[in-house]
Amino acid sequence: MPPIFDVLVIGGGPAGTTIASLLAEKGHSVCLLEKMHHPRFHIGESLLPMNLPLFSRLGVLEQVDAIGIKKYAAEFNSLKTSLAQDIFYFSKATNNSPAFAYQVRRSELDELLFRNCQKKGVTALEGITVTSVDLHSSAKKIQAMDEQGKAYEYNARYLVDASGRDTVLAQQLQSKQKNPKHKMAAIYGHFDKVTRRAGKDAGNISIYWFQHGWIWLIPLKDGMTSIGCVCWPDYLKTRLDSLDDFLLQTIKLIPELSQRLNYAQLDGPAQATGNYSYQSSIMSGDDFLLIGDAYAFVDPVFSSGVYLAMQSATRGAELVDQVLNSTTDNRLLIKQFEQSVKEEIKAFCWFIYRFNSPALHKLLMSSDEASQHPVKQKLKSAVISVLAGDAYNNSKIKLPLLAFKILYLVNIALEFKENWAFAKFKSQIGE
Repeated sequence: MPPIFDVLVIGGGPAGTTIASLLAEKGHSVCLLEKMHHPRFHIGESLLPMNLPLFSRLGVLEQVDAIGIKKYAAEFNSLKTSLAQDIFYFSKATNNSPAFAYQVRRSELDELLFRNCQKKGVTALEGITVTSVDLHSSAKKIQAMDEQGKAYEYNARYLVDASGRDTVLAQQLQSKQKNPKHKMAAIYGHFDKVTRRAGKDAGNISIYWFQHGWIWLIPLKDGMTSIGCVCWPDYLKTRLDSLDDFLLQTIKLIPELSQRLNYAQLDGPAQATGNYSYQSSIMSGDDFLLIGDAYAFVDPVFSSGVYLAMQSATRGAELVDQVLNSTTDNRLLIKQFEQSVKEEIKAFCWFIYRFNSPALHKLLMSSDEASQHPVKQKLKSAVISVLAGDAYNNSKIKLPLLAFKILYLVNIALEFKENWAFAKFKSQIGE
């Protein structure tokens, strides 16, 4: 007979290992299936301050500290504004959220979380790929296969899809939809000997706007630096040389960034990913749930991916525990969970969808760190709270964020010609 578990989780990334660990702590029998073997490469190395309470809850904060470099701020750089650089320090957020986050190699973080869930009693298996799922039976039937082609069957009372960009259930349910509001692509790689900021700012993420999109620079503890260019797909289609050369040519479009790479070398081949923004029209159903990137992924500009995955997994663990222990109708609980996930994503999306617009670009670059203007400081603190991951149900930032959004509309009116041209460009590419 195939093994029967209370919960089966597909995917061994931050979302899957978080929900598996928390459900095992609650006394449920949990099986987790991961198709790869840890350590495995994954992009998305920059974390948010609000990740820290989640790591603490899992009991791994000290281990994360050992593999990470501290990130005290997000730094924005522009060639178009009078202020060339603006720094958003997390210590100046509206609430008392942690004053720093971490930059980590995802291969190390993901393995750390995977081994932690094994220690908590999860039957966490590697090299097992889910091939199909029967969602219609009372006990979910999961068909899987190992790397040698041997077939397995698992049964579970509840199924959680945390398969990330594989989106196992969304593919099966045909519910995965490209995000019509955001069409970008990325090329990225790891570099050695990149010049870092001085002192405490050495671990900060640097973000550069340029004519084809934006670029991230993420310092890692082992001396490497992750650099990626998030561009309009049409720009990537202009590539004539190798991907490595194209990445280097793109970086050279920003003189200040190029100077930081004077002595740098690309470590391994560059990689690319196409139009990656998507969302499933279904988040949950009869004893199944989609969390993290298996449900939706928007854009890495505010480093929200790991946080949103772990946060939805943490809330998801509470939901699944209540569903498994309840004999009553749980539709209200499920509705509340779905609403909380959507609201948290929405808090980031307002900024993400407008990030490349001239109006938001100039507004973000208008808050000089030396300014003592109280209104300016309050608006910036509210934005920092969003950047820290502390936006959901934060009543203290509602009015300042509303004022910030009104200023955004004022900026559009003041620079109407430039913003109209940008809007026209977006309509031409189908956004």
